[in-house]
Amino acid sequence: MKEKINPPVYSQIALDIALRISREELKVNTKIYGRSVMSSEYGVSPETIRRALKLLEDVGIVEVRKNSGVVVLSVEKATEFAQRFGEQNDTRLIQRNLKKLLDQQLLLSEQIREMAAHLVRTNDKFSKSNPFQNYEIDIPKDSPVIGKSLMDLMFWHKTGATIIAIRRMDKVILSPGPYVILAEGDTLIFVGNISTIETVTNYITDPSFGAE
Repeated sequence: MKEKINPPVYSQIALDIALRISREELKVNTKIYGRSVMSSEYGVSPETIRRALKLLEDVGIVEVRKNSGVVVLSVEKATEFAQRFGEQNDTRLIQRNLKKLLDQQLLLSEQIREMAAHLVRTNDKFSKSNPFQNYEIDIPKDSPVIGKSLMDLMFWHKTGATIIAIRRMDKVILSPGPYVILAEGDTLIFVGNISTIETVTNYITDPSFGAE
């Protein structure tokens, strides 16, 4: 549903009068009701009616004659006013939506900064508390370790690497036990020295493993 912008009451009344003139319900060279009558009709103060008529007079739609009332001058200008009013309303809506988006962008940027700072702090804390370097490797399709548990694989004995976590889709299995079954696409997070990278890589990709 399209959001509505509510302009000042006097400008809404001016628009309504302009629309009535454009439809020729109020004809050129005829007088419009007095302010007291119109204030009762629209349920507003005479001052609000005065401001509405002043707006219409400023653009040449009506003429306010002292001690004589208000006379309709132009259907064409009334039609133009109504069209311009709609365009201005759309512009205000665009400006309001743009401000909302900018506010949301600022909030999102702040949240990103906070998350990034938290991640840096967490990594620094982990690096200082963990004397071992941790590495990651993805289990490829057709790997011989797929469908086998860590106990069956004797992973630490074969590679010298200790698996500290397994990332599986959007979940992380921390400190996986010996009965965890490995699956295609799992990311193994392990600790060890630099040589364990090659050992683990060969171990999970060597086709001859299954024949052992």
